[in-house]
Amino acid sequence: MIRVVLVDDHWVVREGLMAVLEEAEGMKLVGTAEGGHEGVEVVADTKPDVVLMDLSMPKGNGVPAIAEITKHHPATRVVVLTMFGEEGSILAALEAGASGFLLKDSSPSEVVDAIRSADAGHSPLDPRAASAVISALRTDSSLPTQHELSQRELEVLSLVAQGLLNKQIARQLGIAEATVKAHLTQIYSRIGVSDRLQATLWAQRNGIGGPTTA
Repeated sequence: MIRVVLVDDHWVVREGLMAVLEEAEGMKLVGTAEGGHEGVEVVADTKPDVVLMDLSMPKGNGVPAIAEITKHHPATRVVVLTMFGEEGSILAALEAGASGFLLKDSSPSEVVDAIRSADAGHSPLDPRAASAVISALRTDSSLPTQHELSQRELEVLSLVAQGLLNKQIARQLGIAEATVKAHLTQIYSRIGVSDRLQATLWAQRNGIGGPTTA
């Protein structure tokens, strides 16, 4: 059972998503909040597997809440609920530790799939949100290029960008899972990122691997 907390200040959005989650098989809505501050408290009380988090909310912005949640509850995955065009906020959420991005006009099935994907350790990215982030990242000319990675590191990164978990990558490449983890540590250091989602976006921006879907 995937335990979910919903954080959004618009009651229409909350009511709609609550109905979606109540009908989804294998999911349970364990809490809701109208803002980031309350969301942090609800997460601390309920210990959910996945949080759907809005970004722009009068009662506490989503970005600080994401940072607080991922710091104190590292096992909880946060999927951002965002409006198209919030590139700056999306980048800030990424740096705060968000695991994925979902646009508010997504279909009910896309919401459910994104939650399941995040719970499984993947990084669900709406293609439109991903494109906005990648476009913003292109303006940073200080970022390293893929030529600084070894062939094996490129192979590992490509599979990460395709949504594979470490165990699946190890099986496909015929190496130990510990070796995959070691490669990822080196990759993160080389390309200047700190987690799987940032690495996926970097890979997409550099044409490595396939697009990640929810």
